[in-house]
Amino acid sequence: MLFQFLDYLGVAVFAVSGAILASRKGLDFIAFLFFASLTGIGGGTLRDLLLGVPVFWTKSDGYLLVCLGVSVVMWFGAAQVERFGKPLRWADAVGLAAYSVIGAAKALAVGDTVLVAILMGVSTATFGGILRDTIAGEPSAIAKPEIYVGAAFFGAGLFVGLEYLGIGIWPAALIGFAGALILRGGAIERSWTLPCYGAGSAR
Repeated sequence: MLFQFLDYLGVAVFAVSGAILASRKGLDFIAFLFFASLTGIGGGTLRDLLLGVPVFWTKSDGYLLVCLGVSVVMWFGAAQVERFGKPLRWADAVGLAAYSVIGAAKALAVGDTVLVAILMGVSTATFGGILRDTIAGEPSAIAKPEIYVGAAFFGAGLFVGLEYLGIGIWPAALIGFAGALILRGGAIERSWTLPCYGAGSAR
């Protein structure tokens, strides 16, 4: 139940971020639906293709209906959502945190190794946002110095590590989610960064 919730949460909030970007560009409703769906299901699609399992949204209409519902709500409510501080970045952050855990959990469930599970968590958490920004011609967060991929890596690694230690899948999932969200939230609000190549040295 928890993983189902995180799965739908990840799709929904990523879809919100895609729809916000469509609203900022003044696009039509079909473009809203395209960006919401692309961002919402992109990371999970890559994960399932790499794992060699059925792509999750082809087995249930619920995920596509979530993207459609988000598109409708954002078509009428994007201006209100924009009144909150940094809505696109925070929606992306929640999606990243949820999918870092979901991606890792699915890899473990099909019998992959710890390292593969962490990589699947990172890929699931970041790929949808990268697709959204690339197709829209926007600078991607992955190319900025603030923590982005590192937050997904931390969340996935924390979940996998705690699960390996046997603390229980639910606590591990919640802690992994919280860890990724806190790290990404600090990057958004406090400009947290990791040491960057060549920082402080002459080039």
